[in-house]
This record gives sequence, structure tokens and C-alpha cells, in this order.
Amino acid sequence: MKKKRHVFGPMILAFVLFIGMLSVPNKWLVKLMPGGRLYEAASSLNSNMFAGTYLQDEMLEDPTYLPIYGSSEFSRWDRYHPSNYFKVNDAGFKPFLVGKGGTTSIIHAINLASHADQLQQKQMVIIVSPQWFVKNGTDENHFAPNYSALQAMDLPSNSIIDEDTKTKLMKRMMSYNTVKNDTLVYELYDAYLHDKTATYQGLSAVANLYGKVLEKKDLYYSLFTISSAQRNASNKVEGQSWEALMKMADRTGERHTQHSRLNIDDKVYKKQAREIAAKKGKNKDHSYGVSKEYDDFQLLMDVLKQSKAEPLFVILPVNGEYYDYTGFPKKGRDDYYKRITAQIADNGFPYTDYSDHEYDPYFLKDTIHIAWKGWVYLDRDIDSFVKTGKAFEEEE
Repeated sequence: MKKKRHVFGPMILAFVLFIGMLSVPNKWLVKLMPGGRLYEAASSLNSNMFAGTYLQDEMLEDPTYLPIYGSSEFSRWDRYHPSNYFKVNDAGFKPFLVGKGGTTSIIHAINLASHADQLQQKQMVIIVSPQWFVKNGTDENHFAPNYSALQAMDLPSNSIIDEDTKTKLMKRMMSYNTVKNDTLVYELYDAYLHDKTATYQGLSAVANLYGKVLEKKDLYYSLFTISSAQRNASNKVEGQSWEALMKMADRTGERHTQHSRLNIDDKVYKKQAREIAAKKGKNKDHSYGVSKEYDDFQLLMDVLKQSKAEPLFVILPVNGEYYDYTGFPKKGRDDYYKRITAQIADNGFPYTDYSDHEYDPYFLKDTIHIAWKGWVYLDRDIDSFVKTGKAFEEEE
């Protein structure tokens, strides 16, 4: 009998604590939120924050933050990184980074759709990476860690996103095993798409309750687990002209690539030398010009148009020397650059295209990630975009 008490005692206590935590009103938790939490979250690259809504809601309501959506490039920190540059050079706004490895078009589309009512005339920057555009688009391994049930459940009842876009988004989401295994979201979508009115109404009630649990979880995460990444700010970029920063970035890049090949950072090259050697000539038939990702990217732009957002798209290059080394055809890259810029232009959005920097030393840190001089170009374009609504243009 005592053993049973020992087994059930902790379970009962845990259940009571769980119910107690759910019973705490959201407004009480919001009042407990530390004053600097949003500032910390802006460069934290915290997965819980990306999958939640509270801190992103707060950020979008605060005109001093500029949301920048991207992926793994955000973690390539140096003194020229936008989070550092605009910290030491007050431009009247602070970058708020949203994205990590695997946050591709479909993930950004669902996230932004869940905030559609806050996006009207909201300036933002969206960094687009070529490696998203592999033949089959975003795979399960990249989708699963970035999927948010909280954001996904909002889609059927979203009154800003039109029916055609919602239908395409839901069908695309339902193609992933992660969503198939999320029974509530999958069945909710299925009932919505097939006009199963009674089933949809019942599932909506359940989804609403579950959504409140996830919102509470998001608040607790925001209250206790968001912390800034351990990065040291550098004042060396303070008050410098763009020309001076370009030269400084060249010197930085040169110092960091003295013992490597292919315009790759020394530490990265040393760590990945074996993998790099194994890639020689292996990508001869590859191309980013044909990919399912273009359809997902269109859905992202549809969400932005219907939300009346004001994005600047940034087209990143790849490391030309490395891609040539692997045999990846130049045409397969150029087809991508042409197609993605045309798609953005056809949708009426501004963009800045860095594709002519494929062979520019110190623009990238490794095979695909922007750094050093690349960040300086981006800082300059961001600064111009916030002030003028378009990227920087060289004087003729």
C-alpha cells in the first residue's frame, strides 16, 4: 500500500501543480515579464520564441524593432552582424531576428500568417537562402524541428488570409509526417478542407482549449527561458563610414582565411576538411532552378501581400569557388538567381540581389553563410530600406 502511495503521490502532486500553472491568468504572467525580455529575445535565436506568439506579438507592436526573418546565417556572429552593428550605431530601430537552421518558406509563411493582423505597413527584412531550393524543397528533417502547432492551429480561422492561400498552406502542411502525427491539427485541417461542418466545429472547440494551453506554455517559456546568446558586442564598427567598414571587413576576412582554401574561414575549413574533400565533383547534376520550394515561397509572398506587409527580400549567394569545386553547375545557380528575383518582382516586392558576390572574398564565411563584408552590405541595405523603403543604390 505504501508503495502505491509512493507511486501516485508524485503523480498527483505533478497534476495539481500543472492545473495550478494553467489557472494563473495570462495577465498576471505578463506583469511578471522582465522589462528587458524583448530586448534579450531580439538576438537570442531561441527556438521556443520562434514557435510561440507572445514575444513576436510584442515585437510587432513595438515600432522600435525591425523584424528580420532568415535561417542559419543569423548564428554567424561577428562585429558586422546587424544585431551588433545597429546596437552600437543608433539608427532608431533594433533588429529582431526570427529564424534558425531549417526555417524556410513554409515555416515563415505559417508564422507570419499567425501574426497577419499586425503586419499592415510593417517593414521587415526577409533573407532568402539558395540552399532552401533543393529539388524537393523543405524536407521532414528541416520542417519538424521548426513546426509550431500553436501557429498552425490559427490558420483555419484566420480572417485575413484568403481561402485559396489557406487551402494551399493546409494541404502543404498536411504533406509532412510531423503534421500527420499531430492528430488535432491534421483532423482540423481535414475537416475544414472537406466541409465537415459538425466535425470542424467540434475540433475547433478542442483546438481552442488546446491553443490556450500552448499560449500559457509560451508565456512560461517567455518568462523563464529566453536568454541572450553569449555574444560580446564590439564597438569597432561604431561611427564608421560604409567604405571604411568594407575595408575593415576585408582585413577581418583576410585574417580568418590565411590557412584555408576556397574562401572559407580557417576554423570552419579545419573542422570540415574531410567533408569538403569528399565533395569534390559530387554535385555535377545539381540545380536550384527547379524546386518545390518556389511554390512554398509564393505562399509566403501571398501571406505578405494579403497582410499588407512591407518586406525587403535579400537574395544571398553561395560560395562560388566551393560550388565550382563540387561540380555544381554555374547555370544551376544562375537559373535560381533569375527565377527568384523574377518571382519577387512579379509580386511587386523590393529586393536586393547579392548573386554577383559569389566569388567576392570575405562576403561569406563558409560555403553558404554570409559574414564579414556580406554583413556590411546587408547593414547598409537595411539602413537604407528603413529610411527610404528600398535597398542602397550606388551613385553613378
